[in-house]
Amino acid sequence: MTPRRSIMGTLVLSRPLQNPKHRRIGFAVAIAVCLLLALFPQKYRSAATLAPSDPATLGLSGALNQLGAANSVFGNQAAVEITLRVANSRLVRDYAIAKLDLMHRLDISDRVQAHRWLQREVTTRSLRGGIVMMETEQSDPDFAEALIRAYSDAIRMRLAAINLQQTDYKRKVLENLVQKASDDYDKAQTEYDNFRLTTRYSDPRFAIEAIGERIPALQAAIKAKEVQLNAAREFATEDNMSVRQIVAELDALKRQLTQQQALDPTEQNSVGRVVEQSTRAGRLERKLVLARSLYEVYSRYLQGTSVEDLTSNANLRVIEPPFVDTSRQFNIFFLALALLLALFAIAAEFYVLRPPLEARAL
Repeated sequence: MTPRRSIMGTLVLSRPLQNPKHRRIGFAVAIAVCLLLALFPQKYRSAATLAPSDPATLGLSGALNQLGAANSVFGNQAAVEITLRVANSRLVRDYAIAKLDLMHRLDISDRVQAHRWLQREVTTRSLRGGIVMMETEQSDPDFAEALIRAYSDAIRMRLAAINLQQTDYKRKVLENLVQKASDDYDKAQTEYDNFRLTTRYSDPRFAIEAIGERIPALQAAIKAKEVQLNAAREFATEDNMSVRQIVAELDALKRQLTQQQALDPTEQNSVGRVVEQSTRAGRLERKLVLARSLYEVYSRYLQGTSVEDLTSNANLRVIEPPFVDTSRQFNIFFLALALLLALFAIAAEFYVLRPPLEARAL
């Protein structure tokens, strides 16, 4: 029974590789060709590192707080992911194709092929710290740098357009909110002014407090009159004019106190009326303060949208502008292929020197 050969044995003992001289020359030529293709044509690597800008680092956090900016110096993870998505978008590739006249330069008639070429040649990835890197390897260093520069400009323009769209939508919402808050503010101010005119209180809060303080004053005045009446009765009779005057004044004060302490809100200057008017005044004041606060807050945010328009282009920080790497670039595919052929050649020689037992039997 013939033993089964391994894959290495089948290849080494095949007719093209069976001759040691031919085998070694063949491997040497193949490895030399792969190494040559790994070095030539020479590739030039061009790259750029960018970072999505955080509006809070621009000193505009008060006006741009509604954008939800994070505390990172280079922007939050969402901003990085948006930048990566924009970099891989069709609009960015269209801009690069038009800016570099790529279809004419590559002699491509189909625009889809140009998009595929850009997807294959330009790599965009995120690094630690919220940094985005774009890179490409081309045989022409000027073209490689121009390609990365076109991508950087396209990403900046696209992010600016997205920011402007967001600001425009936000402005329309805020304009509606400001208009509604203004109408509510005018309505609350009118109701409060009508209450002041009805009650004839220039300042309802202080006027109502003054009415409420009259009861303790009346009670104190009654006690004083009673002391005065008791003192007068020690030296005069009930028919004395002074005693009768004090009694009349005391009765008048008691009637006023009774009127003040009445619970009927229809009674003028009564406790019931004071409670009713103070409750209504408090409700109208709260409504007026709330309407004024909403109007001021919405107006401040609406003013902030103008600042957002001015800073819409401040969406990327260029850490490293497009540059051409000075280190020599290698074609990784052919370099790996040369290494694989070298390992296979060594394995083949080792197989010939020390074949396995089943191969020796042959």
